[in-house]
Amino acid sequence: MQDGNAAPAGEAAPTHAGQGTRTATTPPDKPPAHDTKTTRKATPTHADQGTRTATTPPDKPPANQAATPARPPAHDTKLTRPAPDTAALSAREATPARLSGRHAQAVRNDAAILRAARDVFLADPKAPIAAVAERAGVGISALYRRYPGKEELLRRLCHDGLRRFIAEAESAAAGPDPWRAFTGFLREVVVADVHSLTVHLAGTFTPTEEMRQDALRAGALATSLLERAAASGRMRPGMVPDDITLILEGCAAIRIPGQPERTSQLRLRYLTLLLDGLQFGTEPLPGPPPAPAELNWRWQHPSAAS
Repeated sequence: MQDGNAAPAGEAAPTHAGQGTRTATTPPDKPPAHDTKTTRKATPTHADQGTRTATTPPDKPPANQAATPARPPAHDTKLTRPAPDTAALSAREATPARLSGRHAQAVRNDAAILRAARDVFLADPKAPIAAVAERAGVGISALYRRYPGKEELLRRLCHDGLRRFIAEAESAAAGPDPWRAFTGFLREVVVADVHSLTVHLAGTFTPTEEMRQDALRAGALATSLLERAAASGRMRPGMVPDDITLILEGCAAIRIPGQPERTSQLRLRYLTLLLDGLQFGTEPLPGPPPAPAELNWRWQHPSAAS
């Protein structure tokens, strides 16, 4: 992700300077016993330095500590807990720190690999996996430890994109205004560039059952947002969820090589034009909406077709 010290009964509660304290054995109307002559010894606390009287030798304690031994102030850790000897740490105690460091490096390597894979495969889906390792600045063995082959890496990229789509849809579903929730969702998906993965990588790997279930979840969420927007009376008639899929893919097809900011600007420009058409269009839409088979065929891996 997006965690005081009251003295025990019968014991004096010391002030910050360690003065003016009484124990249960010293009546309140009598002066503190350390003001009288005594021969009893104790080691002064850290806060008591420089407060001895002339009748008490430096190596003798105040008598008021006879009944209950004085506790050092809580902030004086030197008197209560010695600093740990790091050289004496057991292997069991030291191992988690070392594993934590290795785990952090592994997380950084994985993020670098995924960024590089997205850049490499969106530019050329047929690029070898070695190009990803070179772009990420990691050894090929480090890449293979995480992803046994190119298909596993492609699957991870697309599944991450699908999860991002779901997260944006769930966030938008909480919005009170149906039209703003719907259009805001589309903008966030375009900015996240989720559908570039579909446009470029569909059919390059075999989806898992988990991906299929997530795809059903994503479709249900998008349909709900569309239906709410249509029920608000601000959407032209005839729209279906698969129309939204192709609108988003059309935005993802806009790409200026080497200029991600300009690419994002143009995508949002044309999404805005399309949204205006969704809101104000009155003429009947030509032809029937896309059928599921017209969209799903591209996800079929070549090996499954043969």
